[in-house]
Amino acid sequence: MKKISIGLIGFGTIGTGVVKLLQENGELIAGRLGAELELKRIADIDIERSRGIRVDGGLLTADAADILNDPGIDIVVELMGGYEPARTFILQALSRKKHVVTANKALLATHGDELFRSAVRHGVNVGFEASVGGTIPIIKTLKESLIANRIMSISAILNGTANFILSKMTDEGKAFAVVLKEAQALGFAEADPTYDVEGIDAAHKLAILLSLAYGKKVRLEDIYREGIAAITEQDIAFARELGYRLKLLAIAILRDGEVEARLHPTMIPFDHLLANVNGNFNAFHIVGDAADSVFLYGQGAGMMPTASAVVSDIVDIARDLLKGIAGRIPPRVINEEAIAPIRLMPFDQIRTNYYFRFSAVDRPGVLSRISGILGENNISIAAVIQKGRKQSGPVPVVMTTYKAREQDVRRALEDIDRLEVVMGKTMLIRIEDDKL
Repeated sequence: MKKISIGLIGFGTIGTGVVKLLQENGELIAGRLGAELELKRIADIDIERSRGIRVDGGLLTADAADILNDPGIDIVVELMGGYEPARTFILQALSRKKHVVTANKALLATHGDELFRSAVRHGVNVGFEASVGGTIPIIKTLKESLIANRIMSISAILNGTANFILSKMTDEGKAFAVVLKEAQALGFAEADPTYDVEGIDAAHKLAILLSLAYGKKVRLEDIYREGIAAITEQDIAFARELGYRLKLLAIAILRDGEVEARLHPTMIPFDHLLANVNGNFNAFHIVGDAADSVFLYGQGAGMMPTASAVVSDIVDIARDLLKGIAGRIPPRVINEEAIAPIRLMPFDQIRTNYYFRFSAVDRPGVLSRISGILGENNISIAAVIQKGRKQSGPVPVVMTTYKAREQDVRRALEDIDRLEVVMGKTMLIRIEDDKL
């Protein structure tokens, strides 16, 4: 049986999962592929630490050059993460006509143009299914299954840690800080959770999805991003009363040749497809002009789910190698030379529904002053909730709106927050509700 040789750079959690999967399901994969996937070399800065699996010591090296300079290795799998030296290693592999598989979302979101163009120039493939959505085949869906569709919209839960935190806050009424500690204790959140709770990880993934859905490149810094650290149990409770669940949602919408791209906490109705995606799961709701609604759901992270996506890319490339072809599917759906920047809609021009929570002094006329400013800025109120009465001090006043423009909302809240009857900064959360 023909052998396809693999070099693995990065023997951490996901790398260990890949080795484990190749060991345990090697015969199954070989039977389906018609060739044996041979793990020829593993490079990592720490080759002494136990990973809980048996590996021939002769496969291990502390020098990635042992893989990059080996003419017998067909596919290089980069699972070390970070920008450098991962970028340099991938470029070297591509220049030496080696195919590459990576799960490195941050690198692809930032340097994807350079890497994909290099792959095309050298006539080799880059597989990156594991970079977005873990085991969920979202990359393959956009590149192949929906190739005949104009993608009208994507709504997605892209970060399992943030989703776990919001789910626990919703179901158990706990504060953000309390649930974050629980997530860290369970291993769902890192000691430094910034990338997850501030939406940076999800923004990297959204940047990759945008380049696939619209066949063009996008600058990461042009995507509006807002995290979940400011969400309180009070907002969760009000959302429930209004018929919504709160999710960190990535949104892309095609509007008259422009793409509306944003990532922020979002209230969605209980009956929305994404509303009951809880815990550390990810999900994607894609609307194509021909396919209509497509929903994908599954584990978005973790050793074995992500390893499954990595090995699927290895097998795809191996199938091409067996046929003596490469580049059958361009890295970003269309010819790299035809790619131009996406026309992103300015964020201040987006229109959606809003939730406001004001901390207002409990006295006559306060609601009329607030609603008056909203009306002056073309913002129509859909619902009002006022809880409790106090002899002194502020009370929460919640309003939801019909569709309004972000620019008008920002201007109105600046005026409202200057009122002497409003204490502190107004809480703003966007709502996606087609019924409003």
